[in-house]
Amino acid sequence: MLYYKTLEEIELIRQSSLLVAKTLAEVAKSIRPGITTIELDRIAETFIRDQGAVPAFLNYNGFPNSLCISVNSQVVHGIPGKAELKDGDICSVDCGVLKDGFYGDSAYTFPVGEVAASTLSLLRITRECLYEGIAKAVAGNRLGDISSAIQEYAESNGYSVVRELVGHGIGRHLHEKPEVPNYGKRGSGLVLREGLVIAIEPMINMGTKGVVHERDGWTIRTADNKPSAHFEHTVAIGKEKADILSSFDYVEEALKTNTNIKVIN
Repeated sequence: MLYYKTLEEIELIRQSSLLVAKTLAEVAKSIRPGITTIELDRIAETFIRDQGAVPAFLNYNGFPNSLCISVNSQVVHGIPGKAELKDGDICSVDCGVLKDGFYGDSAYTFPVGEVAASTLSLLRITRECLYEGIAKAVAGNRLGDISSAIQEYAESNGYSVVRELVGHGIGRHLHEKPEVPNYGKRGSGLVLREGLVIAIEPMINMGTKGVVHERDGWTIRTADNKPSAHFEHTVAIGKEKADILSSFDYVEEALKTNTNIKVIN
């Protein structure tokens, strides 16, 4: 069942999504070579709870932490732990919160220290894929218009699109209908209407599109062990253009003071 939101509900989702954005900014201030991913998770959980909200991922279907942190060839759902980030890594941080009855969800992939130019290109194109998809999140378009825009942009730049993992509707539940694939056929699928709120999240691989599950039962990585990048926004379908409810502005402002991380242009 599809849930169309009122303007008041969209504003509550916006507040949750902006709290996610501010949480990612707290992570952005601290991320560096030598920090463990569990330290980043603790920073995020403390900040979320201090704002009167609840980490959305913690205990969701048994997930043990507040952030999904996926490094290098890990695509999504990485479990924070004692492993330290290293110079040259890339680190996807996916965060969700529940506040005032509504969820927000967003992700950002950080380059840690001196990262290879080819890998920085992957991050830049994946981020641009997100905005290519968002540009199609307009009433009267179809869901496939979002999907095909992402796929075409990624593949035209020589990258591949993960098939097994998709974006989703969001609101009173973290995952609602519809699923939002990052691949598809233009002009196909659900007709988009105002009131629909979705999380658009391209997961783009440097190598082949194939993925495998790691033994922890959660982490998904590329089948060829090449890098993968992930960016995500929570978006409300708009009449003339999409309304982006989350934001990267807080992250990118925080990164200006962190010499260990480069802002992706």
